[in-house]
Amino acid sequence: MSERPVRRPEPAPRLDEVDERILWTLAADARIPNNRLAAAVGIAPSTCLTRVRALEDAGVIRGYRADVDIARLGFAIEAMVSVRVHAAARHELRDFAKRLLRVPVVQDVSFLAGDKDFLVHIACTSTEQLRDFVADELSGDPSVATTQTNIVFERLVAERSHQGRSFDELRRWRA
Repeated sequence: MSERPVRRPEPAPRLDEVDERILWTLAADARIPNNRLAAAVGIAPSTCLTRVRALEDAGVIRGYRADVDIARLGFAIEAMVSVRVHAAARHELRDFAKRLLRVPVVQDVSFLAGDKDFLVHIACTSTEQLRDFVADELSGDPSVATTQTNIVFERLVAERSHQGRSFDELRRWRA
């Protein structure tokens, strides 16, 4: 029997149609002023602000971010590095991911199901910097079994306004 505590997912908050319209609108434009957001979803500005704060408090809205073009800042090389750790290091997965997130070139880390444990998105100024990251931070770590580096030629990001009209439409989508 495992000594680790069982993590139970928090129940999803109950969202109504207005909450979903707020989220959809913010996903398309997080900088929209509250009065315009309220008008877009058909509620009073005070009600809108209360709902947005409740969505933030419930953790549904995790934050607001700028979409920065890192290539324009001199980070010409982006890569996705898949990482598999040794079986003996499985108990250290979360600590390993947290350590990677402290490395300045790391953009994000995803836990994976399958034959790899992580996908690490990095942005570097040169292939030498990429090589150093893989060699020093990954291959040099005794818990790492294998890595595979894929250079990103181009990164395309979906715009919510072109994906559909609601989260419900995304839920019902079939190929």
